[in-house]
Amino acid sequence: MLLGGVSLMASAQATFDVLKLSETELSGSSRYMSMAGAFGALGGDASALNVNPGGIGIFRSSDISATMNLNFLSTKSGDYQKLTDTKFYFNNVAYVGSMRINSDFFKYFNWGFSFNRIKSFNRRYQGGYGTGANYSLTNKIANNLNAGGWIENDLSVDSYDGNIYYDSNAPWLGILAYQSYLLNAYSDGSLAGLAGPNTSGTANFYVDERGHTDEYNITLGGNFKNVFYWGLNFGITDLRFDSYQYYSEELDNADIYDYRFDDGRTTNGYVGYDLQSYQETRGTGYNFKLGVIVKPVNQLRIGAAFHTPTYFDLKDLYKVRSGFDLQADGDSQMYQGSTETGEEGYYDEYRYTIKTPWRFIGSVAVIPSNKGMISFDYEYVGANTMRCGDKGGYNYTDTELQIKDQLQPSHILRVGGELRPTSHLSIRAGYSYQISPVKDKVKGVANENVDVVSSNYMYQYDKNNQYFTAGVGYRYKRFYADAAYVHQTRTSHYHAFPGEQGEEVKDNNNKIALTLGFKF
Repeated sequence: MLLGGVSLMASAQATFDVLKLSETELSGSSRYMSMAGAFGALGGDASALNVNPGGIGIFRSSDISATMNLNFLSTKSGDYQKLTDTKFYFNNVAYVGSMRINSDFFKYFNWGFSFNRIKSFNRRYQGGYGTGANYSLTNKIANNLNAGGWIENDLSVDSYDGNIYYDSNAPWLGILAYQSYLLNAYSDGSLAGLAGPNTSGTANFYVDERGHTDEYNITLGGNFKNVFYWGLNFGITDLRFDSYQYYSEELDNADIYDYRFDDGRTTNGYVGYDLQSYQETRGTGYNFKLGVIVKPVNQLRIGAAFHTPTYFDLKDLYKVRSGFDLQADGDSQMYQGSTETGEEGYYDEYRYTIKTPWRFIGSVAVIPSNKGMISFDYEYVGANTMRCGDKGGYNYTDTELQIKDQLQPSHILRVGGELRPTSHLSIRAGYSYQISPVKDKVKGVANENVDVVSSNYMYQYDKNNQYFTAGVGYRYKRFYADAAYVHQTRTSHYHAFPGEQGEEVKDNNNKIALTLGFKF
């Protein structure tokens, strides 16, 4: 099956695209990760400042540290073979400076600079299932075109001059499908897909996602009477996301337009086609965080933090390739080849802005003695408050209504503990669970009302996400070393297009991290 390059224009970002780009994960120093990130009331750890800036007030000496990760990724969909990958990177580098103040009230003033990889998009998975019987991506495209009032003349072109997509206001995926003979046009102006009531077949998909969100932070804070600790944080984010998505269908007894007749009739036959979508997203953003920790007694700490949304300025580059092979019954070749309506390798550019959810974190830590402690964090994520718009400040109100309709606030629970059998050695463990922000009416159902960008109908979302963590730490004078093990289990749902049954995708990822640090 031959493939050709197609330039596409993207529409406004849709609900699940915005959700993906706004997500974070458990990442930071080894001590932080080994306690599942339950550090909101503890502080005194460089990566904890990214959760509660008030933790910087706990420091009583300067500190420098770096953390490296080795990630073992494993993803499986249905009965298909699991796909694995291994990644190594530095995910946290931090410096904290501390200055003692000669005051009975103002004890310390501290400042810090840190780098944190708050999200890794690396993930590969594949799957497949049965399709047909009025159930095909081609039918979905046709239904959307009919609903929008588009007709054959809006989709047809006379030449392949590299600019034809700018000669029509029709959805670009509709133009692509028509040029690939994947739509049937009738004399009344209506359009139809290839799957009829007697059609049967299979669909297959493959998704490869890469990239990360990095955050660079400046934190200022202090200590009032060793009781009240405060902090302010300014963050600059750098986002890079690359996606390759392959989708194909093979249909038997499909309805194929028969060019041998002038009356627009169709014939039964075999159809095999594929779509390969490429997306590159690049952008930067900024946010603010503020937090406090209160220590009413030595054995108890209470923390609270507020994160503003991250205000992202983003750019997408899109490209799609298609290949098709249509045969009438009796092995008569009808249409075969590729659709190439733009220059090879050409990407279309689209610029937009998004505002990620605001977050609130409440924390409690109990420290009964210098031999150990236990800490609890609760994080509220206002996922239904996300916003998106264009560079001119115009909000995409339709998408924002979809976000409110399909998403709800998310809740993250974290618990971590530490035991110190000796003054040099620490043993740690933790657990974290995130409740999905996707409403139940959307989960695992063939929902026709999910909004998608016009160049790619695929969407995916997490149903649940949890971490099991453990680690050890060693202190010797001013030097320290911490190691962490993180096991992540995540269940997601993939849909090739709205209204399609989808497939469950499961991750079982393992991470080993090492932090080396020095206090001075």
